[in-house]
Amino acid sequence: MARQMPKPLVSLRGITKQFSNGTLAVRDVNLDIPQGEFLSLLGPSGCGKSTLLRMLAGLGAPSAGTIDWPTMEHDAAGRPMRDLGFVFQDPTLMPWQTAMGNVTMPLKLKGVGRSEAEARSAEALKMVGLAGFEKAYPRELSGGMKMRVSIARAIVTRPKILLMDEPFAALDEITRHKLNNDLLELWSGAGFTAVFVTHSVFESVYLSQRIVVMAARPGRIMADIAVGAPYPRDERFRTSADYAGWCRVASDKLKEAIGS
Repeated sequence: MARQMPKPLVSLRGITKQFSNGTLAVRDVNLDIPQGEFLSLLGPSGCGKSTLLRMLAGLGAPSAGTIDWPTMEHDAAGRPMRDLGFVFQDPTLMPWQTAMGNVTMPLKLKGVGRSEAEARSAEALKMVGLAGFEKAYPRELSGGMKMRVSIARAIVTRPKILLMDEPFAALDEITRHKLNNDLLELWSGAGFTAVFVTHSVFESVYLSQRIVVMAARPGRIMADIAVGAPYPRDERFRTSADYAGWCRVASDKLKEAIGS
C-alpha cells in the first residue's frame, strides 16, 4: 500500500492576480507548503513575491485559483480561520505605545485579559532578545530592535505560520546576520511554518529548507530548490564550501528566472 502523505498546511492552485489597472502580477502559481517548513520566495523586484504573501495572509484575493488550508479550522461560513502572523518590510510600530504596548495589541484584539496579554508579550519580547526593553518607545530603539518588536508582535499569538515580507532588507549586514540567526533559533524552538520573502540569494540559502524562485512579468514559479544543508546553521556554515555551493545553485536559477 502506498504511503499517504500528510496534508500541507496551505495549498495554492492556479493562483493568478491581475490588478484593476491591468497589471498581471502573478500567473498560475501552484505550491504546497508543509507544516513546520522554512520556505523562502526568492526573486527580483516586481515578481509578485509580496503580492503572493499578502494573498496568503488574506490581505488580497486572487483573481483566479484557490488557496486552501486543509488542516486549519473553518468558521460557520466555511472560510479558513488563518492562524498566522505577518511581519512587514517596515516595523509599523505605533509610536505612542511602548514595546510592550505594541506587542500586546493583537492579544487585546482577541479579547485576551490584561495580565495574560502582558505575560505572553513579555515572553515574546524575551524570545526576540528584548527582555528589559518592555517600556521603551520606538523612538528609543534602533532599526534592528524595532524589527524585533515587530517579530514579537507577530509571534505573540503563537501562530501556525509566520509570513515575513523582506523584514531585514533595510538593515546593515551585521544586524541582518544577527537577526537571521535569531530567526532560525526562534523557528526551531517554536515550530511554526515560515514563509520568507527576499531578493537575497545569500539570505534565502542561509535560512531555508526550500527556496521557490520566481520570475517577473508576470510572477511565476521557475524553480523549487530543496536546500540539503542541515540545521542548526551558524557562522561556520555561512563561510563553508557547502553554503557557497548552494548559493551558486540558487544564483544560477535566479539568473535563469530573470532572463526568462
